Amino acid sequence: MCQDSFYHELTEEELATVHEYNFDHPDSFDTEKLLDSMENLRHGQAVDIPNYDFKSYKNSVFPARRVNPSDVIILEGILIFHDPRVRELMNMKIFVDTDADVRLARRIRRDTVEKGRDIGVVLDQYSKFVKSAFDDFILPTKKYADIIIPRGGDNHVAIDLIVQHIRTKLGQHDLCKIYPNLYVIQSTFQIRGMHTLIRDSQTTKHDFVFYADRLIRLVVEHGLGHLPFTEKQVITPTGSVYTGVDFCKRLCGVSVIRSGESMENALRACCKGIKIGKILIHREGEDNGQQLIYEKLPQDISERHVLLLDPILGTGNTAVKAISLLTRKGVPESNIIFLNLISAPQGVHVVCKSFPRVKIVTSEIDIGLNEGFRVIPGMGEFGDRYFGTDDDDLQVVPPSQ
Repeated sequence: MCQDSFYHELTEEELATVHEYNFDHPDSFDTEKLLDSMENLRHGQAVDIPNYDFKSYKNSVFPARRVNPSDVIILEGILIFHDPRVRELMNMKIFVDTDADVRLARRIRRDTVEKGRDIGVVLDQYSKFVKSAFDDFILPTKKYADIIIPRGGDNHVAIDLIVQHIRTKLGQHDLCKIYPNLYVIQSTFQIRGMHTLIRDSQTTKHDFVFYADRLIRLVVEHGLGHLPFTEKQVITPTGSVYTGVDFCKRLCGVSVIRSGESMENALRACCKGIKIGKILIHREGEDNGQQLIYEKLPQDISERHVLLLDPILGTGNTAVKAISLLTRKGVPESNIIFLNLISAPQGVHVVCKSFPRVKIVTSEIDIGLNEGFRVIPGMGEFGDRYFGTDDDDLQVVPPSQ
């Protein structure tokens, strides 16, 4: 999207004195039409962009250009940061800082070749309007930029960083764009391969445990990265000073019995001597209601950061019950990190809306839930597969009369 497409058509009076018209003033653009086009694109609607003719100064000479909605929209123009309403639409604002001589040379080449103007007219316009407009309207908007690129297109390092940032954003799950407290670890062929193995119904218990442990370790490590840290200096064996960080000291784990207990070994391997509490929550009936059966938590849990462990986030009801218990015990929402291997979108919505300051760290988000409230494609009953049990091995003891 080019701002130049949204120049106002000149009236007959303006055409009569076109060389006195300031095309570098913010008022020369139809900003309302630009805003309307951008809003339609953001809502997934194709738009027809005017094809402005710089020889006749009309936008009706050539057919409009159809622009389809996309994951990335680039809006370009020298005065694009001037209107605050336009700035608010942008996720990233980039100011290309180019030398004045280069700007003049480019303008001469563009206006003479593309717009058919005489070089004398171009230079006259530059001295009358362009230079002062840059000082008055363009340069002051530099302060609104998130990124400033010196040397323009020759700055390959800056361009590569921007491209990588956009690729990272595109790689995020859509839910991460909705909930800033949701983190999905970056997928690699290794991670996808491990997911393939643990989701395969034919995988042996031994292999399931092996690859599940590997994935759990990655999730735990990622979760620990969201804990607060303090700067710390140490002396290395060479007598040099190394400036690093110190791990969070006040920390504990809480596993949701029994699947969550599969994640305890990975947490202990990462955090030596960490305290781990237990919560047992029973699922009741087809509505997936929850009942707290048992809890054993550190007495000083309100003073600690808590890593809540449960490999599957399905409906979110169990997680909400567990987090509610932690908050009642005095744990601040912002001190809770919920770690799991796979999440259903329904569960993510429930937890994030109920506790917007609780961080969720997962390795993959699945399609959703089936009629039995099981995650699909999922990986079955995680606890049964991990601990080598199934429904046939379990005996239900009726309560005494």
